[in-house]
Amino acid sequence: MSKPLPLPVWDRRAGKLVEEMSDDHPATYESEPQRSLSQWLKSHPLFDWLVAAYENTRWSGREIEPFIRKHHIDMSEFEQREYRSFADFFDRRFVPGARKFPSSPGEMGAFAEARYFAWERLEGGETFPVKGHSLNAEQILGQASSARSFVGGPVLLVRLAPVDYHHVHYPDDGRTLSQHRLGGRLWTVNWHALQNKPDILFENERMVSILETRNFGRLAFVEVGALSVGRIVQVHPADAPFQRGEEKSFFRFGGSAIVMFGEPGKWRPFDALLEHTKQGVETLARLGEPICLGTSREM
Repeated sequence: MSKPLPLPVWDRRAGKLVEEMSDDHPATYESEPQRSLSQWLKSHPLFDWLVAAYENTRWSGREIEPFIRKHHIDMSEFEQREYRSFADFFDRRFVPGARKFPSSPGEMGAFAEARYFAWERLEGGETFPVKGHSLNAEQILGQASSARSFVGGPVLLVRLAPVDYHHVHYPDDGRTLSQHRLGGRLWTVNWHALQNKPDILFENERMVSILETRNFGRLAFVEVGALSVGRIVQVHPADAPFQRGEEKSFFRFGGSAIVMFGEPGKWRPFDALLEHTKQGVETLARLGEPICLGTSREM
């Protein structure tokens, strides 16, 4: 039988390795989702709709205070207001100035407050911590023409846990070249699950955006809905230019992920992220913290 497994995470701010598993969301940490009856049911969009209906009720507001206490959430970092439901609390926003993006043009800040895997170049035979074909650009992006620019380039796989701030921000100034939605299921996206069901990132609902940025070249930015999160809400108009740190989108209730592909030679992840990834350890980065360095300033 499938069972939830803890995930090793390097907390940059605390400077230590922690094991992460939320016992109030154990399905998020399923190791073999294809063998889990609860995952088969919960990965269906209908379940997502039912969860959303409940989490938007005032009745769900009873969950807020216990959740804050259990996960030691510092509410002084967030807007001070009354939350009407747990879903409303889940959409909470930082107060202005709580997080800042790098001022140096050549530094890329974390575009989500989340756990990061990073590869300078994803090798085809890669098996640990994620099978190489789990991150096949052509299948994730949905078309070969979109993937061609990113063959041999850097890759980031980003996991947002239920406890996290679920707003997503642009890593740099630029413009959106194209945007489309794919997929439909909502499997969990932890790396144990990707080891056992590598097609998760090809099946889950996702929003694919091709971005042209000022300092990091072209990016394929893929927001992936995960367990109980089938609602990826785009905040910034696709036809309007964007600025570094500006909000792009947010995920509704649950866990979720982002995959970002870069062009070869335009940027590389920090060595510490690359090393932790080789060890099968995610790196917890706060929004705006530097995670990559640009190697070309050309647009």
